[in-house]
Amino acid sequence: MKDNVYIHKTADVSKDASIGANTKIWNWAQIRENASIGSDCIISKGVYIDFGVKIGNKVKIQNNVSVYHGVTIKDGVFIGPHVCFTNDKNPRAITHNGTLKSDKDWELYKTTVKKGVSIGANATILPGIDIGEYAMIGSGTVVTKSVPDYSLVIGNPGKIVGYVCKCGKKFDNSDECRECKIKLNEIK
Repeated sequence: MKDNVYIHKTADVSKDASIGANTKIWNWAQIRENASIGSDCIISKGVYIDFGVKIGNKVKIQNNVSVYHGVTIKDGVFIGPHVCFTNDKNPRAITHNGTLKSDKDWELYKTTVKKGVSIGANATILPGIDIGEYAMIGSGTVVTKSVPDYSLVIGNPGKIVGYVCKCGKKFDNSDECRECKIKLNEIK
């Protein structure tokens, strides 16, 4: 553990996890073995971070998010409350012969959330996809396939309905961000 890490007394953080400087882990969060969390992160109440998950710097994860094995989250990502990342395309509790499944009985599908992404509350991210830089996923969206950089995705299943600037504002019909004055073709 590094300097200035805050871990709430009710949080369960594995001694084998790596936590960067100035990161805060709040009540009832669970961080499993070999998880890696960068510096200046906020891991809110009730967050579950599975073994081997990799989280970059300056990431904010809101209450009750589940981040399962196989997920990598890059720098500057915002994840809203109750978001769920999945990692199994064919989930079953038992094998075809009725025995309880173990780690050896399923195939892991990896997911990468790239720099600057925002994911709204209650979104579900299916396994084996990439979410491109600065993309924005609307609340309640079910992401079923990879998302290009700067895309605005909403719905079930999620569909691209526009594009967003690095500042988070949607590009309007002029293809120029009203906030930053950046043109869409300059960032895509």
